[in-house]
Amino acid sequence: MFSFLTIGTVLGLSAGFAPGPLLALVVSETLQHDIKAGVKVALAPVLTDLPIILFTLFILSKLSDFHLILGLISIGGACFICYLGVTNIKTKGMVVQEISSTPKSLQKGILVNALSPYPYLFWLSAGGPIIMKAAALNLAAALLFVISFYVLLVGSKIVLAILVGKSRAFLQEKKYIWVMRFLGILLILLAAMLLRDGMHMVGVF
Repeated sequence: MFSFLTIGTVLGLSAGFAPGPLLALVVSETLQHDIKAGVKVALAPVLTDLPIILFTLFILSKLSDFHLILGLISIGGACFICYLGVTNIKTKGMVVQEISSTPKSLQKGILVNALSPYPYLFWLSAGGPIIMKAAALNLAAALLFVISFYVLLVGSKIVLAILVGKSRAFLQEKKYIWVMRFLGILLILLAAMLLRDGMHMVGVF
């Protein structure tokens, strides 16, 4: 059961620290206004992702008897996670331009996260199948995965908002780059596990 806690932790940290539209908004709102504004943006996934998760689980539940399709989805999820891992390893930091605007940080965060393709791709290809696998073990395992994922996803973005608020150059520092590379390696290892599970479901081995 605690393997799902580990998976949720790795994925949450990687998603939280990875450069992308939501992190860019966390940083820009922190720089334009204050750390509190960045924290509000960081909380957006908690408010926007529930419908995506429920929709994904509904779709996957209808496919529960089609092991070949689920296997192919898992293989696709492994490829997506591997892509994220390689992206993390290749990152060279992040530069965000400050643009003066009215502080509506939470609304902006919700809009950016809802319109970003990454939550949909993640939950359909990787997150959803992991929840289904965990739920087959027991409900606690599934909850452990989801809770650990969001605690680390939101928590890491809040930490970044605080660090950027104190040092604007943090996202260009070697510490951030090496953390991203380490998380990238963990993502690739996780992708290999998901690929193995997908291959097993399609009957390759």
